[in-house]
Amino acid sequence: MNEPTSYSDDFMPDDERKTTASPSPAAASAASHTATWLTVLGVGVLAIAFIVIETRLVSLPETAEGFAKKILQGGALALLFLVLRRLLKGALSRQVVDASVRFNLERVLDLTLGLVLFFVLMTLLFSDWYTAAVSLGLLSVILGFALQTPITSFIGWIYILVRKSFRVGDRIRVGDITGDVIDLSYLDTTILEVRGDYLTGDHPSGRIIKFPNLTVLSEAVYNYTTISYPFIWNEIKVQLAYQSDLELVTRLMTEVVERELGPALQERLTAYRDLLNRTMLGETASPLGPLVFFTVSDNTWVEAIVRYVVKPHEAETVKTRLIRKLLHELNQHDEKVLLPKSNMR
Repeated sequence: MNEPTSYSDDFMPDDERKTTASPSPAAASAASHTATWLTVLGVGVLAIAFIVIETRLVSLPETAEGFAKKILQGGALALLFLVLRRLLKGALSRQVVDASVRFNLERVLDLTLGLVLFFVLMTLLFSDWYTAAVSLGLLSVILGFALQTPITSFIGWIYILVRKSFRVGDRIRVGDITGDVIDLSYLDTTILEVRGDYLTGDHPSGRIIKFPNLTVLSEAVYNYTTISYPFIWNEIKVQLAYQSDLELVTRLMTEVVERELGPALQERLTAYRDLLNRTMLGETASPLGPLVFFTVSDNTWVEAIVRYVVKPHEAETVKTRLIRKLLHELNQHDEKVLLPKSNMR
């Protein structure tokens, strides 16, 4: 295998749905006008060339004249397909709100129109269907042997779309790579790496990594923002002395997390419970709030652990904010919440 070179929205509040960056209206308008003028220019050039050949202003051999007309007809078909592509993409941008879904549909549209145009041009250029079919068959066999890896990667792209392994904007881990998907092409996937070799949190490292799509056919894909549940559980550990009031610690940690995360926490926990109810784990007790656990350390203290649900892209920021609030609150009760008295801490 090649080594890499680097929601359902049912469960998401409207303000948490992810979108990808889009060009400014001015830039989009300029690009649209440029494409329109280029199309008009292409039509004009083809029309003039066809008139020149048809009126025999330029003398060509009969065979060359027939071939030139086919070339011009093929160019006209290509321009027609470009116009059709623009119209269909415009319809997609108006009808499909989800940016990730629209991105995948546009890729499928480009591939479909490209294949149709290719076969139409082959039909136009080769009047003998049998000869064209034999030529395509031999070419397919040769390319099949020479391009096994790209073909497998293309199959991997289809697998990703059909199985919904991930979408553009999702945070995933494949092998040793963790990051946010910024592009999903026919042959490879591009991600903005998170953490990497030089960082410890969930901050982007700045490295762009590509890996072939065939990787998903043999590697496990961990999706932190999966369609069915785009949140993750995170936790914070605080070390306490054995003499601490654990009931008070439980209450304080729960109150801080509920206060800081607000109503969004309950919405995410409700979505988590709904997800469990749709699986064989439906009878499992679902939490209604933050979870607080205690474990005994191998050293001389107790670890208080609070767990909560958060969006993956906000995990590091939320954890930092909660640690500050938790320590501030616990230090307000230093007579009952005791820290370990050891230099090993």
